Amino acid sequence: MDDTTDAGRRESAPEQTPPPRRPVRRRRTPRPMNIETVQRWVVSAVLFHVGTVPAVTLAVYSIGVSRDDFGRGVGLWIMSGVIGLLTAAGILAIFRRTPLSPWLPLGILPTAITGFYIF
Repeated sequence: MDDTTDAGRRESAPEQTPPPRRPVRRRRTPRPMNIETVQRWVVSAVLFHVGTVPAVTLAVYSIGVSRDDFGRGVGLWIMSGVIGLLTAAGILAIFRRTPLSPWLPLGILPTAITGFYIF
């Protein structure tokens, strides 16, 4: 081996420049949430679960009941719609929104879906 050729290669190799540094991003400190906002979200989540379980259950149960007794099935179906509307209106009221909102028909969604199977 020839040491001079290795030294020559080392000297003729271009110097490597370090990669460019990324700009330092400062982490945004999250704003503390207002306790009232947290309470609204918690109460609305509880109301959502407490209201949708009976609405969906009555809507699905009304399908089976309407096969034997159509009048009782339709009555349960209407009750599911009323519970769904009251739940949606309650959640809107918790957030201090007007009850006449585009979100209100979301409350009768289970009733509308099961209406196809009843009628």
